[in-house]
Amino acid sequence: MRIFLTLLTVVAFLASCRGSHASSSAEEENKIVPLKYAENLTIKEFPDYTEVTVRNPWDTLKTLQKYILVERDSAMPKNLPQGTLVKIPVTNAVVYSTVHNSLISELGAMDAIGGICNSKYVNGEELKVRLASGKIVDCGVSLSPDLEKIIKLNPQVIMLSPFENNDKYAKVGELGIPIIECADYMETSALGRAEWVRFYGLLFGKQDVADKMFAATESNYLKLKEMATGLAMKPKVIIDQRYGQVWNVPGGVSTMGRLIEDAGGINPFASYKQSGSVPLAPEKVLAEAHDADIWFVRYNQEKEKSMKELGNDAPVNSQFKAYKEGRVYGCNTRYVDFYEETPFHPDRLLEDMISAMHPELSNHATHHYYHRMQ
Repeated sequence: MRIFLTLLTVVAFLASCRGSHASSSAEEENKIVPLKYAENLTIKEFPDYTEVTVRNPWDTLKTLQKYILVERDSAMPKNLPQGTLVKIPVTNAVVYSTVHNSLISELGAMDAIGGICNSKYVNGEELKVRLASGKIVDCGVSLSPDLEKIIKLNPQVIMLSPFENNDKYAKVGELGIPIIECADYMETSALGRAEWVRFYGLLFGKQDVADKMFAATESNYLKLKEMATGLAMKPKVIIDQRYGQVWNVPGGVSTMGRLIEDAGGINPFASYKQSGSVPLAPEKVLAEAHDADIWFVRYNQEKEKSMKELGNDAPVNSQFKAYKEGRVYGCNTRYVDFYEETPFHPDRLLEDMISAMHPELSNHATHHYYHRMQ
């Protein structure tokens, strides 16, 4: 009996050690990269690969995409999990949006941009030069890209912004090229969207650059937000105007909606609990926000838009309080890199908004993008 009990104790001890070792190994097997703000992105690092999961922003119980990132010059690991295999760093990409073209350039990976869609919206001078010389291929418009050019270019990835019920991007999805679904715009906060730079940094071998960029953006943003926190006077703010038959307003949990609140303002459409824009009839916007104190308008045209022109754009425009009191701020995106910079540098936009909404907080007006409309 004594021998039996001794053997039982030894076996239990060994099992305990083995269990502890297995648990320890499991912990060492993967490391979750801590993300503070991004809700639709998860990054796990394993010894031989990195797993990136993109949550479906339209159905948060589902996964939109799972990417398995493997170092390009390494041997292919065995027993990889299911997912879209992407070899990194990416050195040849087709990039649909000017937002991500600009970001990749800022990360120092412009040489990896092999093709561009929607080239008429490109503002960067170096990108324009490369397009003109043919070093970067013009792949047409994103809604109907030139498949022959894409096939000839043979990119390693195609980067595009997903949308609901996309049916896997029609013919492009049949090319067998990994599609990077850039769902950053569906995040619920400006810093959440900006944090996606850490994923893009991984893709292009610029992880350290991306981490430093985000750290600086976060620090600046939080300082500005703190400055506007607790203010007694909170102006009501509206964004843009009617395009076509609808006026796209910021949802209550959208990046722009959160920006308005972080700048010490009120989003009159906060009750719409959506992370993107909400299309409303112009009359509905007027009914819900006729008393808006501040109006930020983005537009793209040769000459600066005037108050008179804005009033003539649509019958409802001149009926807003902000219009009547001359508190309208315009941003001409033809000459200002608004769309290229603000998604991943929201601190710059926040500073603009605070300056317009709370001029008493600063001794000088800051205008990165918006200027008071004359």
